[in-house]
Amino acid sequence: MRERPLLLVVDDIEENIEIVRVRLEAQGYDVATASNGPEALEQAGRLRPDLVLLDIMMPGMDGIEVTKRLKSDEALRAIPIILLTAKSSIKDVVAGLDAGGDDYLTKPFEPTTLVARVRSLLRIKTLYDTVQAQAAELAVLNQDLQTRVQQQVQELERLRDLRRFLAPQIADMIASKGRNAEILEHHRREIVVLFCDLRGFTSFAEIAAPEEVMALLKAYHSTLGPLIHSAEGTLERFTGDGMMIFFNDPIPCPDAAARAVRLAVAMRDKIQALAHDWGLRGYSIGFGIGISQGYATLGRIGFEGRFDYAAIGTVTNVAARLCSEARDNQILVTQRIAAEVEDFATTISLGDFPLKGLSRPVPIYNVEGLKI
Repeated sequence: MRERPLLLVVDDIEENIEIVRVRLEAQGYDVATASNGPEALEQAGRLRPDLVLLDIMMPGMDGIEVTKRLKSDEALRAIPIILLTAKSSIKDVVAGLDAGGDDYLTKPFEPTTLVARVRSLLRIKTLYDTVQAQAAELAVLNQDLQTRVQQQVQELERLRDLRRFLAPQIADMIASKGRNAEILEHHRREIVVLFCDLRGFTSFAEIAAPEEVMALLKAYHSTLGPLIHSAEGTLERFTGDGMMIFFNDPIPCPDAAARAVRLAVAMRDKIQALAHDWGLRGYSIGFGIGISQGYATLGRIGFEGRFDYAAIGTVTNVAARLCSEARDNQILVTQRIAAEVEDFATTISLGDFPLKGLSRPVPIYNVEGLKI
């Protein structure tokens, strides 16, 4: 809408036009006038006013017909119309509003009422114009985006599919900042690492048909995947039937140990149901988990053409070793993890275990379950 709104006043009586014009110009509005219906339509099409004040009772083409024609024109239909009429019956008011009028005033009217109605409809017109301007801007942006999509379709397809191959947190950062994302640079951070894999999978894969192996893995991954996303864990990699998930990177979280243990219990519950179905088919499959906490070096590793986002450090080795030691349905955690979750999880000490690659035995705890 214009900075100084333009109003079109239509009336077949010159005195009436003059009264309204003086009142509106005193309020800072520009005023154009018309004395009949055809002139009103010509003025509206040429000037595109911000509001029309339209007398209903005019010879020839009356105000109701003018209203219908304005509202049937796509370029003019958004212009608000205040109907001015000497008639006060409900029938006349309804006819004017049904024709498309936005408001009405019955003559004679109070000048303050006229100004208030004009201001009210102009506010609505301003909002409408704002929305239209934003829609036009969006259309331009969409056109620009479409052009860039056509020019760079392969790159955009890569970004679109990135979430399918990387943890969502990492994919989002790469998609927004590209290869220069700060999180891809090597950095040191304390994380909680969860390793899990299936017990008996190697023996099963040795004798099962490839189709059966892939079907089992598909059911396994599709069952655990939503749990990992819900817990906002970063899935670093698949290793056949194994998975490595860590917390507190790249998105920091203050309750990394709690999230990992809650995720582990949820995983165990889901896999128990799957294992029952697999057992009915003659598959003897179990599930074990290991969780540890400590500092690791994180960032991009690999070579041009093939990069991964990885966590490197003793903490990952400990989690992997605990997973290897876990029997079916066990969740083995370090002493520190057990201490972090003692308020909501029941853990039992299993004593000190020598783990491959570590110089000293490690105190190990088994997570029995979550407290009520």
